[in-house]
Amino acid sequence: MGNYKNLKIFDFLRKRNVKRFSIFFALAFLFLIFSKLTNDYKQIIKLKIILSDLPDEIVLENDSLNSLNAYVEAKGFALLPFIFKNSEDILLDANTDVLQQSNYYMFDVQKNFYIIEDQLGESYEVISLKPDTLKLTYSKMTSKYVHVQLKSNINFAPGFDIKNGIQFNIDSIKVVGAKAVLDSINVLSTEVLELKEVNTDIEEVLKIDLSKIDGVDVFPSKINISAKVSRFTEGTIELPITVINKPTDVLINYFPKKVTVSYYVDLDSYNSISPADFIIECDYSQASDSQSYLIPKISNKPDNIKRINIQQNRIDFIKL
Repeated sequence: MGNYKNLKIFDFLRKRNVKRFSIFFALAFLFLIFSKLTNDYKQIIKLKIILSDLPDEIVLENDSLNSLNAYVEAKGFALLPFIFKNSEDILLDANTDVLQQSNYYMFDVQKNFYIIEDQLGESYEVISLKPDTLKLTYSKMTSKYVHVQLKSNINFAPGFDIKNGIQFNIDSIKVVGAKAVLDSINVLSTEVLELKEVNTDIEEVLKIDLSKIDGVDVFPSKINISAKVSRFTEGTIELPITVINKPTDVLINYFPKKVTVSYYVDLDSYNSISPADFIIECDYSQASDSQSYLIPKISNKPDNIKRINIQQNRIDFIKL
């Protein structure tokens, strides 16, 4: 019985010693880290230059190149944030801290050493800065209007389609940016409109897609589109053929004299479709001397028809 009690006491003491050792080890580790962070270190840090009070028409180019390398001495605590970030921002006044040239701002780094020191603060001793001077190139903004095109992937429910096309609330937008960038822009697209099983009218607000264009602003940045969706049906109609551009001294006989045309139209307009709305022509001047047939083409059709097809693709003829 006595041996059992001694074992329990020994086990209890052993566990207490392990806990104490763990606490002492953690405290020693923290003390070591603290002592390291209170030491002085020399390190190169990146300083990103940002210009304030720029005129509205000025756009800085190569923003990623507008930086300095600062060789500094500081405590470990001061350098610790650079483990989590790549650079420190330095704000310069475009009116007083830099010299404006025709297409760039010149920043005399050595002359303005104190600006860097002041903004970094007393925690950092700046040993050196590279380069000695920094050119911040810019372009003057310009603007122009460009057309907008719709990117879409619209699937309609069976028997439904868009009547009278898709309408935009505006036909062009204003693009503002550097002239070199704007010269390469002739049209802009919307973000992709994805719709499935559509059987009702469309009303959508879409952003302008600038994912592949940097350094420009657009006004407005969104457009409204709308479309009337109706039930559609297919119709057929028989139409006479007109031969055009035939010399007056040439006589021909052609067959058939009429062709059947199929078309896709909304139900509301179906009963208003008549043969007078269509013109089917064969251009004699496009036939070669050895050719014995003409190609019928549609030269006029109602605006509200979506699709149209001539069932006969050739008209045979003979010269008389």
